Amino acid sequence: MSVPPAPKPAGLSVFFPAYNDSGTIASMVIRAVKAASELTPDYEVLVIDDGSADATAEIADELARTYPGHVRAIHHPQNRDYGAALRTGFHSSTKELIFYTDGDAQYDPAELAALWAKMTPETDLVNGYKISRSDPLHRIIIGRTYHYIVSLLFGLKLRDVDCDFRLMRRRIFDRINLEKTSGIICVEMMKKIQDGGFRIVEVPVHHYHRAFGTSQFFNVRRLVRTARDLLLLWYALVIRRVHLRPGVTPLAQTAADPANRVYPSPPRP
Repeated sequence: MSVPPAPKPAGLSVFFPAYNDSGTIASMVIRAVKAASELTPDYEVLVIDDGSADATAEIADELARTYPGHVRAIHHPQNRDYGAALRTGFHSSTKELIFYTDGDAQYDPAELAALWAKMTPETDLVNGYKISRSDPLHRIIIGRTYHYIVSLLFGLKLRDVDCDFRLMRRRIFDRINLEKTSGIICVEMMKKIQDGGFRIVEVPVHHYHRAFGTSQFFNVRRLVRTARDLLLLWYALVIRRVHLRPGVTPLAQTAADPANRVYPSPPRP
């Protein structure tokens, strides 16, 4: 009796939202290429340059030249904020599984293997949670307070809402849309995924001290704007439950922004 062939490894898209991450993005992409290639031969790595003012764009293009066929750079013509970079990343990913983490090197792409091991056929999303947070004390306190508030307001059942180290199935975006452009997109995304009945598994990951650049979240002006946006999001998703109404256009069916520059340019049809 012949032995059936082993199942083909799933395709994998890895992307990094990056804003002024010139000091870290090269090492992140190099580690991601190594990690992804050890899991599947069918992979791509995307750098989503969110209108950086430093050398991030040039480094991303050079990485695409260094790893032809596997690395692409997608550039926003101007800074649109974190949520917009995530939306571009999800929309631009072409493989069955999508992994993303930030380009600032506070997470190690090598730990993608731990998430991959937990992505069973019954799982839709593997969500990382920080073993311990390597940030100054005031950021740890703000982060824990933020997690407690959003978990309570939105009924989220996650250990770490704000851990941007996630592996998910692309089909999620055949059903849900993402609209926010700020950092609260993570709350929007996880609330919609949870309410959509998708199956979530959680895995501990390490969090490292930021060695380059500064956080775009921890300042008074942004915290005030975040509080306002969270209340509006709470009203939309918890009170009105607009995301569960019929007629929502999922992210996969929305058009890519024609203003984005892609390197290398896709072949013309």
